[in-house]
Amino acid sequence: MRKWIRRVLVALVLVLLAAALLGWWLMRGSLPRLDGELALPGLSAPVTVQRDANGVVTVDAANENDAMHALGYVHAQERYFEMDLLRRTAAGELAALFGPVAIGVDKQHRVHRMRARVTQHLDAILGDKRDMAQAYVDGVNAGRTALKVRPWPYLLLRAEPEPWTLADSALTGYAMYFDLQDAQNERELAMWRLRPHLPPALYALLAHDGSSWDAPVAGRPRGDATLPDAATVDLRKLLMPENAKPADVPERSDVGSNNFAVSGQLTADGRAIVADDMHLGLRAPNIWFRARLRYPDARAEGGRVDANGFTLPGLPALVVGSNGHVAWGFTNSYGDWLDWKRVRECGKDACAGATRTVETIRVAGSDDVEFPVDETAWGPILHREADGSALALRWIAHQPGSMNLGLADFLHARSLDDALAAADRTAIPAQNLAIGDSQGRITWRLLGPMPLRGAGCDVTQVVEPDACAPWAITTAHGTALPIGTVQRLWTANSRVVDGALLARVGDGGYANGARAKQIRDDLFAKDRFAEPDLLAIQLDDRALFLQRWWTLLRERDGAAKTPALHELAGASSTWQGRASTDSTSYRIVRAWRLAVHDRLLDGLTAPAHAALGEAFEMPNLSHFEGVAWPLVTQRPANLLPRRFASWDALFEDAAREVRDELTEDGPIARRTWGERNTARICHPLSRALPGFLKPQLCMPADELPGDSGMPRVQGPDFGASERMVVSPGHEADGIIHMPGSQSGHPMSPFWGKGHDDWVHGRATPFLPGETKYSMTLVPGKG
Repeated sequence: MRKWIRRVLVALVLVLLAAALLGWWLMRGSLPRLDGELALPGLSAPVTVQRDANGVVTVDAANENDAMHALGYVHAQERYFEMDLLRRTAAGELAALFGPVAIGVDKQHRVHRMRARVTQHLDAILGDKRDMAQAYVDGVNAGRTALKVRPWPYLLLRAEPEPWTLADSALTGYAMYFDLQDAQNERELAMWRLRPHLPPALYALLAHDGSSWDAPVAGRPRGDATLPDAATVDLRKLLMPENAKPADVPERSDVGSNNFAVSGQLTADGRAIVADDMHLGLRAPNIWFRARLRYPDARAEGGRVDANGFTLPGLPALVVGSNGHVAWGFTNSYGDWLDWKRVRECGKDACAGATRTVETIRVAGSDDVEFPVDETAWGPILHREADGSALALRWIAHQPGSMNLGLADFLHARSLDDALAAADRTAIPAQNLAIGDSQGRITWRLLGPMPLRGAGCDVTQVVEPDACAPWAITTAHGTALPIGTVQRLWTANSRVVDGALLARVGDGGYANGARAKQIRDDLFAKDRFAEPDLLAIQLDDRALFLQRWWTLLRERDGAAKTPALHELAGASSTWQGRASTDSTSYRIVRAWRLAVHDRLLDGLTAPAHAALGEAFEMPNLSHFEGVAWPLVTQRPANLLPRRFASWDALFEDAAREVRDELTEDGPIARRTWGERNTARICHPLSRALPGFLKPQLCMPADELPGDSGMPRVQGPDFGASERMVVSPGHEADGIIHMPGSQSGHPMSPFWGKGHDDWVHGRATPFLPGETKYSMTLVPGKG
């Protein structure tokens, strides 16, 4: 018996060893080749692809098509699975890879029928870039098939990667629409549902669109709200929920991207400097891919393109960067790009005038799902109302002209004027473009399509059937600041302009202005700048926004002398003044402010909650600080939520929640911000692996400084997806950071390279480093 047991155990060990060796061999087989010479059909001349120690790619080609062919090849070899996720996300096709778990997400996206729209308008999307785009697609498919083994994620999913097409590159762009704009228009819908159930003055208070932190580049601050008196609104006399639990306040979706610039008048040698850090969900590998593209081009200054920066695998373009003559960066605009319209005469199955299309959702390991989509002239129907009507959504992304490859023209832009002309032809999700040129000039403009709304279009309300004709869109809208009018500019997802410009852009949920104000004040604190100065602004984690809340916490502790407030005030008695990883006071004050906000929101929306019941949804009110601060400092009896006998009872209740939550993990004085703000930057498939293997697909669990109310925006899996500081023509002095990884393969020599510099904010060179690997792609048979 012992002999047979030993034999079985030996056999089991051998089987496990063989399985491990097979897995290792398959994983190694999906690594790209980095050196030597390879034949690539479709090239007109040899192309050199060099990589530095971090995997940053330099492509030297004979022309633009060959450069894009090689870029597509490299993108596919390093990132094909991530490219696949982007196109499937936009098209609502994730279930074909992940099975039934993804059906819900697919339905949310498939209702927009993006693949059908792209197919219908593909010629217009490609325009004069078709040959370039086709060269990129050919390179992608050649790169994927050149791997000895299909990319490793498909081995885990037991799936085969499907070829890349021209439509898929367009869908990659539309994936960013889903990421950067609210495809369900939830905030506007929630506000519309609240409105009939609140007194006008109370609704106006909730809708207040600014605060004392406002810092537009052009225009005036809104300031904090003026509170209504008891004769106008008294919460004690309004309908309230009977024995209802407090309303659920959604987790804060604070967003953040920064770009800012200084003109040549503020630098020692007349150079303009542009800084950009786009904040997105973080993963390994990163969403962006660093590249330098060099090739002859008669359209470029001096007849040659030499451009550096960040590409998006799936798109043949440089998204942000510098070409030696112009440097540019983006932040999301948060304009009003979606409108609801009521549709009457809706039966159980269809609405009058609507066209039904049955979409088929493929599901891995299960039967296909048929999903009916009803579309009107206004847009697809997303909601059915209790009165028999329905709500149709019009979104810029649905319209012809919402996406093209015009961004590729920035590669050969000669000057600010040339780049702004290219911006007039560029269609991507609307962005704040901060841009500077080698002449030392800077400006801001809104880049991307805007609606051409006509009379009767009240963008704050659901449009009634006979009002507001379906609107078209345009990219040539001239929404810009005149060149030469500013020496400093800044955007941070908050309101940038005012007046007539703002009326055209609208408010799609601008961020609180605290971050923009801190950047603005940093820019006005000096008269001379160099690249390290702008990096210091990007890394500024001072907690100016919370300073007054810390003071308020200590003040109310002294006045109320209640146990939870006293415990929080004692544990946060030393104010570090930053969102540093060792700060207990920052974590406590931040949590207490949000808990107070929750109670204020519950009280102010209670009449709507009582009327709507389970249908009530709390809107995301990004400007609520401009209402909350007057409330907590003036403490009017008429606006005290009825659940509390006094304002100090509200503050104590919020403190009790924070104290109890923090002490679950031990003494409150040891609960630091770094403990809460620890990195979780992982590969999308890490959740599918056993616990002991997950770390192999994640970046280190570093404690991270920063937060959403300051320039250094940082959460566990959200933050600066890139940092860039560069002066066009002085790229050798530029600075760059990228989290995650350049490669999507955990066995790659580039896995995680450069990530530690991003974590610690080390100034690393904008240009690629010394060549470590060199490959030549030559025309010929593969």
